Order: sequence, then structure tokens, then C-alpha cells
Amino acid sequence: MLRLFKLGTKLNIGTQLNLGTKLNLLLVFIFFLVVSVSGLLLSIILNRNAEQIVTDKAFLLIETMSSVRHYTSTQVNPELAPRLETEDEFLPQTVPAYSAREVFERLRTRKEYQDFFYKEATLNPTNLRDKADEFETQIVETFRTQPTLKEKTGFRSLPGGDIFYIARPLAVSQESCLRCHSAPELAPPSQITTYGDKNGYGWKLNEIVGAQMISVPASTVFEAARQLQFSVIGILSVFLLLTIFLINLFLKKTVTNPLKKMSQVAQRVSTGDLSGEFKHLADDEIGILAASLNRMKVSLEIAMNMLNSESQQ
Repeated sequence: MLRLFKLGTKLNIGTQLNLGTKLNLLLVFIFFLVVSVSGLLLSIILNRNAEQIVTDKAFLLIETMSSVRHYTSTQVNPELAPRLETEDEFLPQTVPAYSAREVFERLRTRKEYQDFFYKEATLNPTNLRDKADEFETQIVETFRTQPTLKEKTGFRSLPGGDIFYIARPLAVSQESCLRCHSAPELAPPSQITTYGDKNGYGWKLNEIVGAQMISVPASTVFEAARQLQFSVIGILSVFLLLTIFLINLFLKKTVTNPLKKMSQVAQRVSTGDLSGEFKHLADDEIGILAASLNRMKVSLEIAMNMLNSESQQ
């Protein structure tokens, strides 16, 4: 019984609503549906686009650093390598990792790149600034356990925000590398003088000793995507509300107001007042209904006159 009462109450409320109110409720429902679905789809599209932007930047930078490493290895190192035996201090310019890092640090002096990072994270580096942290060590170990894995990407959360990283394995691919990293007694004297004989030794040919890593800030890009999403949703909402207003105005002028006037004419006719007439110039459904109402009024007026004539006889 309670369910039937509630259902009856809902139906009663629904039947009591006028046409304009029902239309507004429908338009409000459509408004929230369109905004919700559009917001969801826009969020997915913009997030994918932001991720693609971040990825493209990272790939461009890591390819650039790989080119710097190759240039140093093939052109700079052969020219400076003989001086390692005679110089009092080690010449880091002969090391591809050093060249790539210095070039990138120069790039970071520009404001738009100050939150980008490049590192050749190494488990046992000669220069301790290349020492892998805990997160980077896990990546290097992943490359060591999966030799066929050529690249690893993902997001990393830091206090300053999320960053997107690309990591590639660094392996000892040339015999010449072992000259400085196999054993301290085989290393150039200048290297021992500068870095000591404790770090960066014991490497083996084809061994993965580190990971080349580029870190690109992602928070700013995703924040810009969210701001764009809010802006688009705001503009869409304004246009939808304007559309709802115009639809209401149009329907009020062409549908609800004419129906109200016809209802008033019909009510006067039902009480015997046949003087009223509804005029609607448009040849649409409302016009057809108005013409039918006027014909009915004329027919009723004729019928009433005939009844009056018969009663007088």
C-alpha cells in the first residue's frame, strides 16, 4: 500500500506540472548529462594529449643526449685520451656521460627547462654525482635481469610534483671502456689522482652498469590540461544555458502562450460566452488547432441558435 501511495503521489505531482516546467526539467537534465559526459570525454582526451606532449619532450631530449654521448665517444675521446697519461688531473671531457650531463646542465639554465633532469644513474660510478638512488637502482636492476628490455618509461612522484621519466640501459659495449673501469692499476694515473681507486672499477664487457635517464616535469602540463578542461566546460555550460534560455523563449512565444490563450477561449466557450475567437497566423500545428477550435465555436454557435429558434417556436 505504501508503495502504491508513493507511486500515486509521484504520478500526481507529475500530472500537476505544467508544460513549461516539464520542459525545463528535461532541459536541465540534458544540460547536466551533456556537461558530465563532455567533461569526462574531454578529461580523457586532454590527459592523453598532455601525456603525449610530455613523452615527446622526453624522447627528444634523451635522443639529443645520446647524440652528445656518441659525438664525445667517437670524436672527442680519441683526441684527448693520450693526455690522460700525462695530465696531473683527469680530463672529464673524454667521458661521454660527463659531456651529456654538462650539455644538459647548460640547457637547464633556461627557465623553461629548469625542472628537467638528466642523469646516467650508475650502480658503481667513478664520479659519485652519478650514483643511482634507490628508485634508479631498481630500474638498473630491472635492465640487468631483463637484458632484452631496451627502454622503460613511467611516472615518478616527487615532493615537487609528478615527473615522467624515460630510462635506457647503459652497458659496457667497448673494450676501451675497461681501460678506466676494469681495475685501478690499469686506469690512467690522472683518474686515480682525481677520483681515487675505490669507485668505478670491476666493470665487465657487455655488463649493464647503469641507466640513462631523462626526467620531465608532468604536473605543470597536466595542470594546464585541467585548466583548459575547466575553461572549455565553462564555455560549453554558458552556451548550453543560453540555448536553454532561447528554447524557453521560443517555446513560450510559439507554444505555451498560444495554448494558454486557446485554453482561455475554450473555457469561455464552455460557459456560453461565444464572443471570443483565437487568432493564430502561423500555419503550423498550433494554427491547425486554433482553426479547429474556431470551427468548433462556430458550429456550437450555430447549434445554439438553432436550439433557440426551435424553443421560440
